[in-house]
Amino acid sequence: MKVSIIGAGNVGSSAAWVVCDKAIADEVVLVDITEGIPQGKALDIQEAMPLSRSNVKIKGTNNYSEIKDSDVVVVTAGVPRKPGMSRDDLLETNSNIIRSIAGEIKKNAPYSVVIVVTNPLDIMSYLMLKETGFDRKKVLGMAGVLDSTRFRTFIADMLETGVNDIEAMVLGGHGDSMVPLRKHTTVKGKPITDFLDDKDVEALIDRTRNGGAEIVKHLKTGSAFYAPGASIAEMIDAILKQDDRILPCSVMLQGEYGYKDIFLGVPCRLDSKGLKDIIELDLSDEEKNQLDDSAAAVKKNVDKLR
Repeated sequence: MKVSIIGAGNVGSSAAWVVCDKAIADEVVLVDITEGIPQGKALDIQEAMPLSRSNVKIKGTNNYSEIKDSDVVVVTAGVPRKPGMSRDDLLETNSNIIRSIAGEIKKNAPYSVVIVVTNPLDIMSYLMLKETGFDRKKVLGMAGVLDSTRFRTFIADMLETGVNDIEAMVLGGHGDSMVPLRKHTTVKGKPITDFLDDKDVEALIDRTRNGGAEIVKHLKTGSAFYAPGASIAEMIDAILKQDDRILPCSVMLQGEYGYKDIFLGVPCRLDSKGLKDIIELDLSDEEKNQLDDSAAAVKKNVDKLR
């Protein structure tokens, strides 16, 4: 199995590290336009593989032709957020980058499953689908896995319990309008509301919505990369193993949840061809209203591309 990652910045190289360390694929290609960066990072990761007891081969390159025959192509390239910026502020700059990369993927890896990570995530995923002309099942956005793992982390911290005791699901757009689902969030199999009052749950939801901004504020010169890298690897693992894992991913909806022609985070099963199917959860009226608001926010930005 071959995985190519376009963008050798912090997010892309972190994803490459996890894929290699866990031996999720057989071969990894790290691509970047800056000469020396992907080569150096790939070599550094390769030299760690004996300690990971992993036989994965990783190569760094500036040549898009190296992504040929990839099963999965991950796109992390783009301008990251700075303090005070929203994900939507990156729309114009990163849309030009995505258009260029989409052409290279269409030319060199036309049968691959594409995972888009570049922000604003849902809009860039939509643009990738339109520019490649791929089937909607072949283009996925990585957002819900990251947002859900952040939600689980914050719950575990507040309750002082293990993260493995917690199941959580975050839907909607990857931004301030994301929708963490109270009804589908459990601690040791019991609803989160059995452990926390509404005020505490709302505080956790608010922190999750601003989880990326919180890290940007601390770093000042960059954005999160360890958790996004691990989240990318989780999606790749689900695609290659085809084990019917349910993960929240941003996908093109064509009637599901009442939305059409829009990328939005929903529960998905993935397989080697990309999206296997979408799970339609029973949402409360409040959750559905919040999802409607999130969809409207995403659509507003998509309209700017047309």
